[in-house]
Order: sequence, then C-alpha cells, then structure tokens
Amino acid sequence: MTARNPLSEEELSCPVCCDIFRDPVLISCSHSVCKTCLQQFWVAKGSRECPVCRRRSSRELPPSNLVLKNVCESFLESRSQRSSAGSEGLCVLHNEKLKLFCLDDQQPVCLVCQTSKKHKSHDFCPVDENYSPLDKHEKDKLKSALEPLHENLRVLEEAKRDYDQTAAHIKTQAQHTERQIKEGFEKLHQFLRDEEAARIAALKEEEEQKGQMMRRKIEEMNGEISALSDTIRNIEKEMEAEDVLFLQSSVLRAQLTPKDPEKTSGALINVGKHLSNLKFRVWENMQEVLQYTPVTLDPNTADPVLHLSDDLTAVENTKQRSSLPDNPERFDDGWCVLGSEGFNSGIHCWDVQVGDSDYWSLGVITESGTRKGDSFWGSVWRLNYDKRQSDHSFTPKEKLQRVRVQLDWDRGKVTFTDLLTSTHLHTITHTFTQRVLPLFYNYSVHPLRILPGSSVAIYTHT
Repeated sequence: MTARNPLSEEELSCPVCCDIFRDPVLISCSHSVCKTCLQQFWVAKGSRECPVCRRRSSRELPPSNLVLKNVCESFLESRSQRSSAGSEGLCVLHNEKLKLFCLDDQQPVCLVCQTSKKHKSHDFCPVDENYSPLDKHEKDKLKSALEPLHENLRVLEEAKRDYDQTAAHIKTQAQHTERQIKEGFEKLHQFLRDEEAARIAALKEEEEQKGQMMRRKIEEMNGEISALSDTIRNIEKEMEAEDVLFLQSSVLRAQLTPKDPEKTSGALINVGKHLSNLKFRVWENMQEVLQYTPVTLDPNTADPVLHLSDDLTAVENTKQRSSLPDNPERFDDGWCVLGSEGFNSGIHCWDVQVGDSDYWSLGVITESGTRKGDSFWGSVWRLNYDKRQSDHSFTPKEKLQRVRVQLDWDRGKVTFTDLLTSTHLHTITHTFTQRVLPLFYNYSVHPLRILPGSSVAIYTHT
C-alpha cells in the first residue's frame, strides 16, 4: 500500500469553512482558524470568541500559524502533483484506489474519503455499479444527443451577432438622428435670428424717422423762440425811450405773437405694432417657410434595398442590399416601407409624387401583418402601377404623376385619385378591425415622394 500523508485533509481543514487552511492564525486557546473566517465570525458574534471552544481571545489580532500554513501549502502542492493519479483510478487526496461511489456527491471516492468529515453521512455503493468507461455505442448516443446542443449554440451565436449588429446600428441611428435634430433646430434658430434682426431693424427705422421729425420741429421751435425773444427785447428798449409812436407800434407787434403750437400726433414709437402678439406673428411667418407632411416614413420598416431621404418623405430603390438589423418590423423581401404612424379611426389623406417611377404601389397594410417574405400582400389594400394583378389591388391604365390616397377607416374605404386631373381612379372597400399603416412599394431607382400638405391631417365624422 502506498504511503499516506502524515495529516489528513480533515486535520488540515478550518473548523469554520471546512476547507484547507488559508492564512491560519493561532488563537490564545491554541485553536487555529483561517484569518478571514475568524474576522467574519467575530463580526457576526460581536465578541472575540474562539469558534471551537468559545473561550474569549485575549488578542485582537492573533498571530499567524506559520507552521500550519506551511504544512497546508505543502499538502495542496502534493495534492496537485498527485492529481494525475485520478485518471489512473487513484484518489487525488489519499492516493488510494477509488473503490466506492458517493451517491450524494456523484463522484468516485476511496475508503479513506468514506470516513472523512466531508462524506461521513453520505451513501455509497461499489464503484463498478455506477462508474464504468463508456462503450462506443454510448459515446455515439452522447454525440447524437450533443447535436441539438451544438445547433442551439449556433443559433445563440447567430442571435448574438444580430444583437451586436443591432447595438451598433442603434448607436449609428442615434448619432445620425442627433445630427439631424441639431441641423433642424439650427435652421429654426437662424429663422428666429433673422426675424429678430428684421423686427429690430423696423424698430430702428421708425425710431430714426420719428426722431428726424422731432428734430425738425425742435429746430423750427428754436427759430420761433429766438425770433420772439428778439421781439420782446426790442419792445422793452422802445418802452424805455417812452416814444408814443414806437410804443403803439410795439403794442401791435406784441398782439401778433403766435399762439401755443399744436401737439404732433403719432410722434411716439408704435409699440403695439412691434410687440402685439409677437410670438404668434413670428409663428405665422414660420409656417410660411416650413412644410408639414401628413405622413412620414419609418426607417425601421424599410427593406434593406431602399434608401430614405433625411426628412423621411422620399424612398428610392438602390438595387443594393444594405447591412441593417433584421428586426421584426422590417420588410426583407418586398421593397416596401411603412408610414411612421398608424390609424384606427377617422379620415386621413396623403399625396404622393410618383414621377418617373415605373413600378410602384401605394396603399395601407394591417399593423399586425407579417413583414417577412412576400406573404404580406394578402393584408394590403393598394393601387399598383405594374402589370401584375392580385387581391386588394388595382392597376391604372395611364402613367400617373401625383396620386392622392385617402383612408376612411370608419366607413372602410381606401380611395385613390389622380391629383393633377382630380380624376377618381379606384376605391377599395373593406371593414377594418385593427390599426392600418400607409404602405409604399418602389422597385424603381426614381423616388416616390410624399408631398407637403395641410397641417390638419386628421378629420372625424360629425
């Protein structure tokens, strides 16, 4: 029989954590405990007691048990060196043959392990009954059982790649959107700065005009004051001479003195003109230069071959597939994009410039409809400009330029009109039971463009 260690694993185990001692300290009662375990025990108890005998320690910082520490380190090193013996059927702790199988821990053990503290209350059986090498058939069965796991791993790795791509796209979207928001607000800020400058210029102009008018009147008044002062001085001199004829003449001149000048109306700044409803009037002017589009496009639904304009009002087909996340909302085989807002009541209208596009569809689709493959067409009500015919569609005979789409959700109607000639093209009737979204299909490199419309885009029945 091989030589055994002078001390067993149980004898080298901490009484608190039951593992091999790590940095053991020696308490005044001669018991040894891991330094960390002792500190945690004292904190929990609130007093410096020995975890084994409960005697109070006289030292707040017990000294290290260097001898025990060295023995434990040697034991761990020896166990590590003997770990290869486990592959030969020997216990890595006691270097004994693995004759028993611990049913509680599900591992082979030796006879010494059976009597150790770790396995003392466990159930055992002969190792041959539970622990034997796998034969070829069992290995093949395990390999077959692993195949679904490998497939599951492949799916998870692919999903992770999608998540990574989505995370990167989110960051790109946020940066691009932030840039567009800043550009949009800069245009608004510039408009307000121009409005402010124009209004201040108008105020300064009025100030200058009325200031000049008052300066002219002041100069005229100064002339009259000077002339009148000269007259008064002359009369006073004549009075001193006591010449009757001159005095009579002075009296007549004194009677010709002008009366009080009339007040000038409208001389003050027209403050009301400059400040009355200032914010509202600026807003009115802003409406004249800004455009409202009743429907805008949702880039998260666009087929990867489509390109949307920065203002989300135009879509063209690039014929080249972009690298975009395959999110559930996105079409992947339909060259379609949806409006960013859905409707479940009322009347809604939007105009589309189809222009030179020679292969397009306009209409609405149910919000819950699938977006993958080409099976979604069954839940679309549309007007086509192509040679195909399918459910819920109508193909106009003439080339169109501008088309109006009007949805009357409550009455279940989708009406298409030639906007240039006001000619009714087609009306589709259907009882809508859920929210629908505007749909735009474009197979052409020429864009479909949603035209600006009235800011009042939603109407309700009376």
